[in-house]
Amino acid sequence: MADKITISVIKADIGGWVGHSAIHPALEESARESLGAAKKQGQIVDFHVTACGDDLQLITTHRFGVDNEKIHKLAWDTFITGTEVAKKLKLYGAGQDLLADAFSGNVKGQGPGVAEMEIDERTSEPILIFMADKTSAGSWNLPLFKMFVDPFNTAGLVIAPSLHKGFKFEIHDIREHKKIFFETPEEIYDLLMFIGTPSRFTIKHVFSRADGTIAAASSTERLSLIAGKYVGKDDPVMVVRSQHNFPAVGEVLEPFRYPWIIEGWMRGSHYGPLMPTSQKQATPSRFDGPPRVICLGFQLADGMLIGPRDMFDDPSWDEARHDANIVADHLRRHGPFEPHRLPLEEMEYTSLPQVMQKLEGRWEKL
Repeated sequence: MADKITISVIKADIGGWVGHSAIHPALEESARESLGAAKKQGQIVDFHVTACGDDLQLITTHRFGVDNEKIHKLAWDTFITGTEVAKKLKLYGAGQDLLADAFSGNVKGQGPGVAEMEIDERTSEPILIFMADKTSAGSWNLPLFKMFVDPFNTAGLVIAPSLHKGFKFEIHDIREHKKIFFETPEEIYDLLMFIGTPSRFTIKHVFSRADGTIAAASSTERLSLIAGKYVGKDDPVMVVRSQHNFPAVGEVLEPFRYPWIIEGWMRGSHYGPLMPTSQKQATPSRFDGPPRVICLGFQLADGMLIGPRDMFDDPSWDEARHDANIVADHLRRHGPFEPHRLPLEEMEYTSLPQVMQKLEGRWEKL
């Protein structure tokens, strides 16, 4: 049996061009040079560099397993080098996702978002990598539920024996730093009780109950909880395996036909529709949005990333984009009012604490 292969997707906002709308080509080129050197040295098997909005995305394959210090340091050093490029170009928010002064063995808790999985590569191994901008951790909750639990979305749950046994979900409480597992379909209602609050409970991993193998992995880092203040959007990433014991490629993509309303958008303080776009169109500019999601598809071949295919670069997604614009119009009319602006309890890392402190002495008892 071949050695296990690990897919690591690590992202960070290290400088926007212009404002928060896109990545300057020089940052991607800097990252390619860094990862290219690592590949020549045998540190990684393969890599792909891309961007979603103003987030630099590092996709690597290697044989060191998840949470590997060498791989995480490679990503950290790549972001540090890119930050220097961003500073020279005076890009906006240069290095804003790098919350630590120095690398401490793992980028988790230091700002970048991470989604990783270690697998035994199958005879055919299609993987889909989702990246979002102007969103937050937890934005994958609803799509992952649709992919792996909803038979109206995933026909294989009904007609494919390998999917009929269901899936196991690993849920993280990102405020209390706890995790719990639910098995579906038996525990659907218990699962929904928690993942319906994506600002606190996030789906970290999904596993097949047919053979226990991992099906999906997502990033769950919340920058505001790490830094104690608003420092940027969380812009999560996700890796999903497809076919055989997992939903088909089309079933994995299908949840994004509808522009689910998620938190993020302008200053991370507004609800907005998640719009599926091509990688080229993942450059949000209207009110710094609306939020975007892209999906790159690869076939793994002995750890090599054969691709990518830009999965949302297809006219069949035009109506989803049209619907997202209609939802965006309606929400924008609300301006600073809920439900466009996040509720106060979700605004604790913005200017709200300073405003409350300034006005503290002016509140009177009724």
